[in-house]
Amino acid sequence: MDAFMDSVGSIFRGGDVLPWCDRDIIAGCEGEIAEAANEEQKNESLMRLSWALVHSRQPEDVNRGIGMLQASLDRPSSPLQTREKLYLLAVGHYRTGDYTRSRQLLERCLEIQPDWRQALTLQRLVEEKTRRDGMIGMAIITGAFGLVGLVAGGIIAAASSSSSSRKK
Repeated sequence: MDAFMDSVGSIFRGGDVLPWCDRDIIAGCEGEIAEAANEEQKNESLMRLSWALVHSRQPEDVNRGIGMLQASLDRPSSPLQTREKLYLLAVGHYRTGDYTRSRQLLERCLEIQPDWRQALTLQRLVEEKTRRDGMIGMAIITGAFGLVGLVAGGIIAAASSSSSSRKK
């Protein structure tokens, strides 16, 4: 029974190779922005902060990073910068569980650079997570139908038992 529970737990835990970021790093990036001497340094610091935010374990940080990156897409940038922003947005949406949006952003990344390993790795993670969540959903639905069948069978058995005892 313990082996079964461990295997079920591993499905829910999942695992990914994306790094995590803590609040100290985020605070350091925020400090860099405040100390930036020019617009170029500020933009570089904003990208580092965005990276740190979407890699945070805190949902509010991830959402803040998504917002910053989404707003920055409206500003003109090179294809390389656009690719990086799209990738970080995909990471953020992956972290929030919006796998459909993450997949769409990754497709846009890969249009810019089809062989970009980071985007391909995240794309694989998104596909695995989607497949795993689909299997869990199917197991839940199957279990629910099984439970309904058992309850209905129990009610029918009780009713027929009650009906049989009245005839006697």
